[in-house]
Amino acid sequence: MERSGRRLSFERRLRLWLYLIGLPGFILFWLVLHGQKLDAVIEVILLVLFALVWAFIVSLVIEQVTRPLQTLANVVAALREDDYSFRARGARRNDAIGDLALEVNALASMLQAQRAGALEAMALVERVMDSMQSPVLAFDPDDRLKLLNAAAAQTFGLEVNRSLGRSAKDLKLEYLVEAGNDDLLPLGSGQQSVRWMVKRAGFRLRGVPHTLLVLADVSAALREEERVAWKRLIRVLGHEINNSLAPIKSIAASLRARLASTVGAEERDDFERGLEVIENRSESLNRFLQAYRQLMGLPEPRLAVVGISVLIHRVAQLETRLNVTVTDGEEIVLMADADQIQQALINLIRNATEAALGPDAENETAACVEIAWKHTESEVSIAILDNGPGLTNASNLFVPFYTTKPSGTGIGLVLVQQIVEAHGGAIELHNRTDGITGCRAELRLPLSAKNGW
Repeated sequence: MERSGRRLSFERRLRLWLYLIGLPGFILFWLVLHGQKLDAVIEVILLVLFALVWAFIVSLVIEQVTRPLQTLANVVAALREDDYSFRARGARRNDAIGDLALEVNALASMLQAQRAGALEAMALVERVMDSMQSPVLAFDPDDRLKLLNAAAAQTFGLEVNRSLGRSAKDLKLEYLVEAGNDDLLPLGSGQQSVRWMVKRAGFRLRGVPHTLLVLADVSAALREEERVAWKRLIRVLGHEINNSLAPIKSIAASLRARLASTVGAEERDDFERGLEVIENRSESLNRFLQAYRQLMGLPEPRLAVVGISVLIHRVAQLETRLNVTVTDGEEIVLMADADQIQQALINLIRNATEAALGPDAENETAACVEIAWKHTESEVSIAILDNGPGLTNASNLFVPFYTTKPSGTGIGLVLVQQIVEAHGGAIELHNRTDGITGCRAELRLPLSAKNGW
């Protein structure tokens, strides 16, 4: 380092060499003047003029050599600062400096094209990430958040500007960083619970290894698998129970026919009541199985234009046990299967009516069921409210066979869920929060059905 510090700069060394090259000419010029026997003053003036002219020539030569080098240095410095707009001018082939300038210009053009491509690719990646419905996050080796898309920010309740650079512990996302590949993570609770599958991948950013996490919502797929499993179970149970019901009903009918000739009058009434119980329970069990077969064989919706107002008023009039209050909203139409949506609303209104009229309802006034609707740019929301006792176990509402009613079958809400999801919508039930005890069922349907309008 000391040796390089003592070395002269390129310009000074070049200037020194040029002066040394001119020294023999200066000495020769002085000898010529001295041989002419000129006056000493004139001789000095001519020597000074010679030195000045040579110094001027040296300056011109140095400028011609250092100017293109300085230009190239400026271009390289601009490239180092990611500024690719500078170019060396006047470059031409078959010239040492010109060839160098052309190569530097070509390098600058290549880097500019690569930078533009990288920016376009990054913009495309950011646009794709923002349009993805799956949450995407990236963490550095210190578990600090370095990347997240709009879906991730919405899912985890994060703000992009405030969250980037913070640790997973501060963001309460340690469980996400610790999750393994293909792990299932339940988020939320009850009906709002969503199950995400975690996909992990590694990548390097500026040479530093990072972890990329992509979450896929598998709730719908898992519910479909559950539905298929229930369908298979019901098919097996139905087959076995039907094989038993048929001979039971046949034997009961045969015994009833033989009662008159084999049993006395006093015992006949007891046998009649027993056989009647057998036949009634057999018939009830058969209806139970047929209801579940209907649930598992729900056809695809046949989409057509449906007016919400007409549909809701028609359904409200079908309930005769109390007067269903309809709060009219803006008249809108959507693409849906009118019969299936009507069946879903009938089930919800029937549940609300039974809750409002049930013995556990603590109505300060009369039992009441209300239905109203509103819409946004993308969906319509239909709400059914009652003043019954409310929900006690919301997590099992959509589990087949689960019911809190003594005579319930546990298929009403499951059927509603299947109908709504087949239309690309969602159904939620929760207790009212408007100061009235009861339940609020909200059915959301897209204005253009899942296959598009």
